[in-house]
Parts: sequence; C-alpha cells; structure tokens
Amino acid sequence: MLTKLKSWACLQGKRTEALRPSRFSVFFWSFSFLPASSSLRYLPIIVYLSVDYLATQTKTIVGYNLKPTPWHEFPAKQFNNETKMARASKIIQCSYFSCGIKSHNNQIPFTRKIEKCPRFFRWIHHDLEPWSETGISHAHLMEVKKFASFRIVIINGKLYVDYYYDCVQSRVMFTIWGILQLLKRFPGRIPDVDMMFDCMDKPIIDKNESTSPLPIFRYCTTPDHYDIPFPDWSFWGWPEINIGPWQEEFQSIKEGSQKQSWTNKFPYAYWRGNPDVVSPMREILLQCNDTEQWGAVIMRQNWTHETMHGFKQSKLSTQCNYRYKIYAEGYAWSVSLKYILSCGCVPLIINPKYDDFFSRGLFPKRNYIPISPENICPSIKTAVDWGNDHPAKAEEIRKSVEDFMESLNIDRIYDYMYHLIVEYSKLLDFKPVRPLSSLEECVESLYCFADQNQTLFLARSATVPSEAPPCTLPQQANRLIDKVIALKAKIINSTQLLM
Repeated sequence: MLTKLKSWACLQGKRTEALRPSRFSVFFWSFSFLPASSSLRYLPIIVYLSVDYLATQTKTIVGYNLKPTPWHEFPAKQFNNETKMARASKIIQCSYFSCGIKSHNNQIPFTRKIEKCPRFFRWIHHDLEPWSETGISHAHLMEVKKFASFRIVIINGKLYVDYYYDCVQSRVMFTIWGILQLLKRFPGRIPDVDMMFDCMDKPIIDKNESTSPLPIFRYCTTPDHYDIPFPDWSFWGWPEINIGPWQEEFQSIKEGSQKQSWTNKFPYAYWRGNPDVVSPMREILLQCNDTEQWGAVIMRQNWTHETMHGFKQSKLSTQCNYRYKIYAEGYAWSVSLKYILSCGCVPLIINPKYDDFFSRGLFPKRNYIPISPENICPSIKTAVDWGNDHPAKAEEIRKSVEDFMESLNIDRIYDYMYHLIVEYSKLLDFKPVRPLSSLEECVESLYCFADQNQTLFLARSATVPSEAPPCTLPQQANRLIDKVIALKAKIINSTQLLM
C-alpha cells in the first residue's frame, strides 16, 4: 500500500510532507515487521489511516485544510455535511486522479484577423514598470509569498497551484477556472510563468512601506501600491449571488436597459447594494434616499433574503430603469462597477480609491460624472439636475461609456490576461519549476470539487480555442499614462461637482 501511495505521489504531484519521512511512513514501516497473516488482518486499518493522513495533508481549491487569510478576517469554511471518509475520498480523488497525463498544448492556427487592443491595455506596461530594470527573481516571490493566498505556476501549458490560505466563497475556484480557460483559449501560446496571487479586496504592497517592489496579483490596486490588477473571478460567474458569466450578464443587462430609451427612464440616480461591509461611504449614501431632496433612490440589498427567495429582486438587467446609476466602493474595490457601467445609464462614480484592470481607462466627465466623497448627497443632486437640464450632454457621457463597455467583451478579457502574463513572464530571471507542494489543476479537477450549482456556472463559462490572435498590445506609454493620471486628478480635485 505504501509503495502505491508513493507512486501516486510521483505521478500526481503529491505534497512533499507525504514523501518525506513522517508518522505516515514510519507507521507503515513498523507494520512491515509483522507476519503476513497479521499484516492482512490490519490491512483495513492501514488503508483507512493512510487515506485519512493523505487527505488531512492536502490543501484544496475549495478550502479543505486551509485557514482564512490572516490579513482579512472572515469565517472559516465548514464541511459538516460529509463523513470523514467521504471527505478524504473526495480530496484524494479530485486532487490526484482527476487530471490526465497528456498535455493539450499544441498550437492551433488562427483563422481571423488581429484586432487592436483597447487603450487601457497600456496599463500593463505601467503596472510592470517597477521591475523593468531589475527583473523579478525567485527571491522576490519567496518574500511576497507571505501575502499570497495561492501560487500559480504554468509549465508547458499545464497549471499547478500551491494553496496557502483560503479565499471567501468560490473566488479561488473561479479565478483558477478563468486561467484554465485562458490555456484552452490560446493553447501552446501561454509561456511558462510563476505568479503569487491574493484573492482578497485590499492591496497589500504599499510603495511607501516596501523597501523594494514585490510582485503580487490581485483584483485591484491603487496608485500607492505595487499590487498588479488581474480580471476578477466574477467574469466567469459568482454562484453565491446568482451572477452569471460576463458574456451572459453583459448581454442581459444591455437588453434590459434597451427596453426604455434614456429619456424615458426615471430621472433619478439609483443605487442598490450591501452597505453592511464596513463602508462609511455606503452608510452616508443611505441618507441620500430621497427623490425630491437629493434626486436619488437608494436601496439596501439583503443577500440572505435574496438567497432564500431565489434572487427574484436582484436580477441586474431589471436595475437599469433610471437615467443615472451610482457606484460606491464597499470594504474596498467592488465588482459591481462593470455591471453599473453596462446599464446604458449615466454613471455617477463616487471618487474611488481603488482601481481594477479596466477602470483606469475611464475618464471623468467623459465616461462618468465624478461625485464628491466629502459631499455625497448634494453632489448627486447637482449631477442629476445638470443631466436632466442638459440631456444632450448627458447622452454623450452615456454613449461614451456604452462604447467603452462594448470593448470589454470576453475576448478582450482573455487578451488582457494573455498580454499581462506574457509581459510578466519576460521579467522573470529564473526558469519556472513546479513546486513540490503544488497540485495540478485541470477542468476535471475543478468539476470534481465543484458542487452542483458551481458546476452549472463553470460549464456556462467554458470556452474554446480562439479563432483570432490576441489583440495588438499598445506600445509602452508610461509617461503618457502619468500625464493622464495627473489630468484626471486635476479635474476631480478642481471641480468636486459637475459644473
């Protein structure tokens, strides 16, 4: 039995703890001295203990044997609906026997013409500029590891993941799924790479506190952090709150919005969300719920109630009946921005602290109306009055953001991931090697771990090899971006209100 388990380790990448001398191997060694008849008698016990030990040492994509990140408090996941043996069996089956040996990494010829990337792709060079001269060393990754939830290593088109801490809900599953889809999208074209990733909301690597830049990927960043923004998990679905993959949600929101022309929508600003996320901004926003005084409709979203009643009141496509939609950050950055921008309304964005990978392409007064965080309700009122009094100018803003979001289709999401990983891989000064403690992840292993609802969402966002090559990445323009940053800040700071 021990020989078989060691063979599994070599073939399937079992964690190093099980390969080194341990209580597990010593236990088997001690039984080797027993007579054959006695060994057979104890065989069921040996099998049970070996399976149990292997399962308790394996950290998984759904959070088995993982603790929540210490830098963001949230309840540890519970797995109470399983017997101990059933859980162990699932962990071993999904972790070590789901992914095949063959690699599907042969390039497929493109049949369509190449397109230009949107302008915000220029930020890829800007995000990676801190390492443009020094490169990224293995020592960099080992230092930033203490801030990572997991590590992603791609070698010859295969994906290996080392899990350190758990992520809330199914973020890690759908993030890893997105990367697996990228490998399927561009087979044989994703370079070998080694990346540290954190799945929580707030950037960690502060430029003012770090002695040297450390590379870590996450869903958002700020001008004061080195964290590298990456498309968030909800582009492939968010089953916990019934949000489908991006290509479905964007089309659904767009169709819902087009049922009424902009001029026939309610002439107010609308926000619906969860204020109970340690967000002073959203708490203030609740006070603006008065159409006569502030021109706003502010709705509290109760996700517990929605979950129990089938999400009947939370469908995004039914929330586009107002001329203006408000974006307010929560605990930090919020995934809600892309859905608000897709609504065919004039966005009112309360000046944000955090940026995701695409929001830096937005420009105040061109794609949205900036709202003062120090004067939220009066600022909303001023913006609504201005838009209602100047419908043609407001329509220009609405049309501009509509065009922007059309460029953010799922093809461009994969293109952004592709170019970011390619440019990042060029900075590595070492050859990526599979960590001994990592597990291979594949489509089959994720399906194995997913529950019934997650499986449906994963299937809905599955992709196929792209017929077109990745869009053409704009040339490096860091100085231009610095000028744009300064100009945006000047516009926002000099005019807290619209006019």
